[in-house]
Amino acid sequence: MTVLPLYNVMLIPETNLYLQTQAFTAMTGKEPENQERLIIAAEKSPKKREEITEDDLYPIGVSGIITEINSDNGYIVIRTKKRADITDVTIFADHTINVTATRREDTPDEEVSPDEERARLDKMKQALVGYFANSQYGNLSRGYIAQFNSISEVAAAMSPWLFNSAEDRYKVLEEDSKVKRLELMEKMIYENIEMSNIGAEAANAQEADYQKIYRESALKKQIDYLQKELDDMHPENVSDIRKFEIALKDNGMNEDAKKEAEKVLGRLKQEGKNSPEYGMLYDYLDFVTTLSWKKEEPKDIDLKQARAILDEDHFGLKKVKDRIIQQIAVMNLKKQQAGSILLFVGAPGTGKTSIGKSIARALGRKYVRVALGGVRDEAEIRGHRRTYIGAMPGRIMDGIHKSGVSNPVMVLDEIDKLSESYNGDPASALLEVLDPEQNNSFTDHYMNVPYDLSDVLFICTANTLDTIPAP
Repeated sequence: MTVLPLYNVMLIPETNLYLQTQAFTAMTGKEPENQERLIIAAEKSPKKREEITEDDLYPIGVSGIITEINSDNGYIVIRTKKRADITDVTIFADHTINVTATRREDTPDEEVSPDEERARLDKMKQALVGYFANSQYGNLSRGYIAQFNSISEVAAAMSPWLFNSAEDRYKVLEEDSKVKRLELMEKMIYENIEMSNIGAEAANAQEADYQKIYRESALKKQIDYLQKELDDMHPENVSDIRKFEIALKDNGMNEDAKKEAEKVLGRLKQEGKNSPEYGMLYDYLDFVTTLSWKKEEPKDIDLKQARAILDEDHFGLKKVKDRIIQQIAVMNLKKQQAGSILLFVGAPGTGKTSIGKSIARALGRKYVRVALGGVRDEAEIRGHRRTYIGAMPGRIMDGIHKSGVSNPVMVLDEIDKLSESYNGDPASALLEVLDPEQNNSFTDHYMNVPYDLSDVLFICTANTLDTIPAP
């Protein structure tokens, strides 16, 4: 007798099992024959015919007979008979399976009356009709469902679409009580209907959410378009808030800065022009939206031309110029916009500050000078927190703002004349500015968001090294 192993199929006695001819041949190694008797064994896991071992088959299966072979659509119909205990599994070299099968009887218990079974079947049919009502197969499925004569037929027909595992399906087959077996099939079918309904409801809810999002996005774009048209027609009527909204979209600031700016903009909208905080909020947004956030692309510098510019602006200073050209050459080679921090030390009037301007001209970059002589407040470097009246950004960020770019040549002038006071140590605050490991996320207290200073070329000047703090 041919043994047909199948995976994840609901094996139920006295029902029709529909199977592709190709699948039958793949699992038995032979073509199906009409009226051929079979033992159908349930597989524990999906295996090819060549991979099946004795331990891969459950100990209970069903007997059956091939009642129809449809060569037109490539399907066969197997009528299952009784349950069978499968023992003495033998697998031959050609992968043919031989088993000893004995009939497994149901336990004697109270039978479900025909009227009760019919009522339960009708209830299940109604549930299935309702389930398929909104699908594309609604009308077709109604006639198909009407042909079911038992709950077992419903379970067998729905087997390919059930969510249950192979183990759950086998529990139905191994149940010896016919009444309990019927209850298990009912529970499984209703659970799958409910799961499908929940999935459909979730999909519909998700679709509704998507439609709402799409509609909201479309409305916002329409409003933006109309607002832009009005702004172009009457630029003199554009409000401060509208100007800030436009600036926030186009200035390329990082995510942290954008969130903070949008938060402040929201407060500005709520406060109104009559609020005492309006001026402070306006100044902050004006500063961050006019600050350059976009990274500049590194340029290739012609070393001969750079040397010519240095010679043109300053006579002599050969060692200084050689060191500057070395620095520019390394920056060119590494495709970087900043390198080692240069410190020029010398007597007043020897050209320390002016050579910084020449370096900026040689590099084709903006020049900004920050005078640090006499500075003794840490807030001059890091800025003041916005909770204070008259709060301002620190001199570093103010210099970046004035330069209009994110990669200027910044001269920190008279760095040896920084002094310490009860307001903090500005020399220590400069560590975050000058340290290449930290300055890619320098946070000014006024801005309260990180800013990348890694592309700024810092040049320091001093008259003496004695007053500069050691590391």
